[in-house]
Amino acid sequence: MRRAEVTRTTAETDIALSVDLDGSGVSTISTGVGFLDHMLELLSRHAMIDMEIKAKGDVHVDFHHVTEDVGIALGQAVRKALGDMKGLTRYADVHMPMDETLTRVAIDVSGRPFLVWRTAFPTQKVGAFDTELVREFFQAFATHAAVTLHVETLYGANSHHIAESCFKGLARVLKTAFALDPRAGDRLPSTKGRIGD
Repeated sequence: MRRAEVTRTTAETDIALSVDLDGSGVSTISTGVGFLDHMLELLSRHAMIDMEIKAKGDVHVDFHHVTEDVGIALGQAVRKALGDMKGLTRYADVHMPMDETLTRVAIDVSGRPFLVWRTAFPTQKVGAFDTELVREFFQAFATHAAVTLHVETLYGANSHHIAESCFKGLARVLKTAFALDPRAGDRLPSTKGRIGD
């Protein structure tokens, strides 16, 4: 069972989170940040990862700490749930359209955290949410899930659509890369015989 629970408590946030990598995309999410909730719900649905996320934080300051810390906790939970990674597909890429926007996302579940981010937003906010926080979430997630992640928006005009194409693209590559390949059996997807170094 590829499931994990993570709690993270700091002076800025309090997070309880669980994932089931072999779920059906059911989520219960409450972060106090409406736009982030929306992005996480569609991430869960399109990745087919069940998620329960309860987060409280200093949203009276801004949404930075909650967004980043949820990314950290989600990354930690995913890495824990992946276990020994035997039989893992490991790699995936997708071109994700969202109306006028097209974003390319590629992942290597390598154990080596790295983010390449080539996405720009035409506005500083979507509603009350700072668009720069999308990158903060992806950086936190990639670092703590220990994955190599490339995100590039090829074109787009609407900030909401750009953010959504990034999250949906992430969802689709997670679904594919986290899948177990029955032909691989209990072998690691690496000629080194180990992942992460």
